[in-house]
Amino acid sequence: MFKLAHISDVHLGPLPRLSIQELFSKRITGFVNWHRNRRKHLFGSTLDLLLDDIRAHEADHLAVTGDLVNLASGIEIRAAAAWLRALGDPADTSVVPGNHDAYVPGAYEKSMRAWYEYVRGDLSPPQWQEDRHIFPYLRIRDKVAIVGCSTAVATPPFAASGFFGARQARDTVNMLRAAGEAGLFRVVMIHHPPIRGATTFYKRMIGIRRFAAVISTGGAELVLHGHTHLNTLHWLRGQVQPVPVVGIASASQGPGSIKPPAAYNLFSIDGSPGAWELSGERFSVNRSGDAVMAESADIFAR
Repeated sequence: MFKLAHISDVHLGPLPRLSIQELFSKRITGFVNWHRNRRKHLFGSTLDLLLDDIRAHEADHLAVTGDLVNLASGIEIRAAAAWLRALGDPADTSVVPGNHDAYVPGAYEKSMRAWYEYVRGDLSPPQWQEDRHIFPYLRIRDKVAIVGCSTAVATPPFAASGFFGARQARDTVNMLRAAGEAGLFRVVMIHHPPIRGATTFYKRMIGIRRFAAVISTGGAELVLHGHTHLNTLHWLRGQVQPVPVVGIASASQGPGSIKPPAAYNLFSIDGSPGAWELSGERFSVNRSGDAVMAESADIFAR
């Protein structure tokens, strides 16, 4: 049995002191939003509690679906790189970027360069290459194929949308087909929810129909996303049966907000092609914010 833990929207804090030049951009709106809202509810201690609990459950792999930082300043990107290194071997943690990791023009490239060991596939070049597409990437762990996709793009102020384009869609279909032919259980990681109506218009994913075609054509067994800071379950049409699309609360969300407190999902994967067995449990921070408790023994229950 392979155990896969999923967290998202880490939003590492606290927000560092930024220069006037760094704030003279879309960052000013995020800076104000952080001090008015996010800093009241996003706590690093909840993230530490989740990670300790994930280790206690002996997860084989950790999936992180984006938004490691807040405003994608250089200090934040370097701090996120240090945080990733502290998690352990890059082979055991897979990351895809979110909109906050590409907050302003140029931030995406800086983030991917700094976090490259965690966003490159098994057959990707060992060093970052400026002119090479990273996504989608493929990592094979035991009987599981992890396919990382990116929707992270810089957007104007007051927008947080993502984009899934035709080139990435074609490559993802080919990757999923090959993994299926190899008899692997396919997990797709993406930041924005690939579900129509899952977010408000300005936070939507552009390319939802394209992504749905990828899943129904290429095949997959599980899709993981973040962005909404909610614990959600949707379904997309698959080649043989519906494919679960699972979202998770922010890994840094403290109790007492309108959003659910920090949580992670733990998926157990077993079986073989045509007879895969998938189960999922959710664990979340308790009301006092000092421990992690089992919240749902079966997140797929209808």
